[in-house]
Amino acid sequence: MADGMSPPTPAPAKRRFQLRAWVRAIHRDAGYFGVGLTLVYALSGLAVNHIADWDPSFRQVASTRQLPAPLPADAEASGKRVVAALGITETPREVYAAGDDAVDIVFERRTLHVTPSTGKVVEEGQSPRFFLRAANWLHLNRGKRAWTLVADSYAMILIYLAVSGLFMIPGRKGLLGRGALIALLGAAVPVGYVVLSGGPEAKNGSQSGSQPASQPGASDEAAPPAR
Repeated sequence: MADGMSPPTPAPAKRRFQLRAWVRAIHRDAGYFGVGLTLVYALSGLAVNHIADWDPSFRQVASTRQLPAPLPADAEASGKRVVAALGITETPREVYAAGDDAVDIVFERRTLHVTPSTGKVVEEGQSPRFFLRAANWLHLNRGKRAWTLVADSYAMILIYLAVSGLFMIPGRKGLLGRGALIALLGAAVPVGYVVLSGGPEAKNGSQSGSQPASQPGASDEAAPPAR
């Protein structure tokens, strides 16, 4: 300046509270936090959705063993011989004669079918699916009060992620434009399915509604093979 005076320093502008920035930050952190729970519920949901086609918690296994023959004809004696010969430490739930030349040894998760005259032992049982069994146990949430609190908290996180996601982007690509259309299309999927299928009362809906509900705390694991 002509007089040699420096221009006055402008006052610092006050920072405005940016709501969208906070929404994005919380949305991001909530998404990170929910990754593990989402994988548990998503993979378990896929598994139990097809429970009519497979056992989501156990896989069926079968194997054949050959022991020196003949084995004792008495069921109890034959059972003890087989258990000792195979090095099984589990106590059988039941040992009985299944026929003239057949003895069944029943354990918690497997059954041994023995032919005493030939020494042939056929084992049929269930082997747990390592991850899916635990995930299904958590997902079905039967009689587990502590996990109910976790599941409710996760549901609230999902609600926040869904609602906050509507406000992540401003303008025509957000809720005021393309975002609204996409959100409506997503909401139309369950609504449209209910309308087109007839809802809970359609087809087998009324029949399934008349069946007694499962008892609280009932086991979500398959029963051992029937004899």
